[in-house]
Amino acid sequence: MRKWLPLYAACLGTLMLLIDVTIVNVALPDMTVDLGAGLSGLQWIVDGYALALAALLLAMGSVADRIGAKPVYLAGLTLFALASLACGMAGGTGILIVARVLQGVGGAAMFATTLSLLHATYTGRDRGIAFGAWGAVGGAAAALGVVLGGVLTDLLSWRWIFYVNLPVAALTIALSVLAFPASQRLPGRGSDLPGMLSFTTAATGLTFGIIRGGEDGWGDGLALAALLLGAGALAVFAVIESRTAAPMFPLALLRNRTFSATLFGASGQTFAAFAASPLISLWLQQQLNLSPLHTGLAMLPMAITAFVVAGATGRILHDAAPAWTIGAGLIVIGAGAGLLTLIGPESSWTALIPGFVVIGAGAGVNAPALVSTSMAAVPPQQAGIAAGAVNTARQLGLALGVAVLGTVFRGAAGDGQPLPRTDFVAGLDTALVVAGAVGIGFGAAAFALFRRAETTMTARPEPVPVD
Repeated sequence: MRKWLPLYAACLGTLMLLIDVTIVNVALPDMTVDLGAGLSGLQWIVDGYALALAALLLAMGSVADRIGAKPVYLAGLTLFALASLACGMAGGTGILIVARVLQGVGGAAMFATTLSLLHATYTGRDRGIAFGAWGAVGGAAAALGVVLGGVLTDLLSWRWIFYVNLPVAALTIALSVLAFPASQRLPGRGSDLPGMLSFTTAATGLTFGIIRGGEDGWGDGLALAALLLGAGALAVFAVIESRTAAPMFPLALLRNRTFSATLFGASGQTFAAFAASPLISLWLQQQLNLSPLHTGLAMLPMAITAFVVAGATGRILHDAAPAWTIGAGLIVIGAGAGLLTLIGPESSWTALIPGFVVIGAGAGVNAPALVSTSMAAVPPQQAGIAAGAVNTARQLGLALGVAVLGTVFRGAAGDGQPLPRTDFVAGLDTALVVAGAVGIGFGAAAFALFRRAETTMTARPEPVPVD
């Protein structure tokens, strides 16, 4: 039993940080009432966390290489707990957004180090068991998030979706201190601070610009400035990573077509499958008057289907070509998002079931293949970077997706509060059309990229970059 204490510590931290990606969705209407938050404020409550998680995952991995994974994990847990307390006590939208960003910083430190800690702790068959359990916990987090968020919001208040993290974090910190061995350090490897700053600036600028442009118009000076800043910072990041001796993300990896296609598929997956969830939650509660708990249960079919499909097809599809698992799986997700447009002004929550089941089926095939394909496409010494890059792409796809779909919804539905049901459904359906188009378009492109990579590898082995 004692040998599995490190696994419990890693899984508890992972479960907590991933639950907080989705747990807020069913609490958004209550936050609107208590804090007076508008749609852009609600977008940032979701996006502040996802964006910090995406922007800092690679950076935290680089820091962990420098000073050790264990201290970074413990620091992340501590910050996550303190930020959760601040979220629960927030008296205004601005404070809550800042606290959510800090949660994301702590979550990035945790997410970037759990696999490294498990890899250093276990060997042989035990390592395989540990990685399998960690993956199962990650897959269950989305389902637990929406249900737990509904239960806590219904029985207590939305503030308890954050307070519940405190005892879990305390237990995880205690287990981590006792169970994990001292981490190895790589003192010769410098931290890529300019790369970290430029990537974070790029992600934040682009997301802020999209949300601001959707709210105040695309001619708004601040929106344009943010978009230009984001684009410029992204160009600077590319230059820095191509010239620095120890980049946090070696750009040479992008020459590997299989790896590039995987990143493309990862960003499209979260955009198409999950970015509309906040809008669907608002529809269920504001338009259909469902309770937070019933809203969580109504959104559960997607997660259950994904879990069942992943478990049932995992062995069958383990050796399947990524063009089919990732590319075709993403097309199925896009088709499911399109089915969600069956929602009409007189629809009940059951109109979600066909779309959710199809999305879940696509995600059950697609999601398990993303990290394994990326890690298999690169040399073993770059497997950690590959896994971090895929998780970054997934969170960045979610953050940008929430921003884009919120902007599309506002443009189609208008800004009136409260919105008539017909206007709300029109905006929601338009946003879902965009999500479906992204899924199908990204899936078709990823399918083509994977097939091209397979053809190239058959003709001649593709050189794999090693930095």
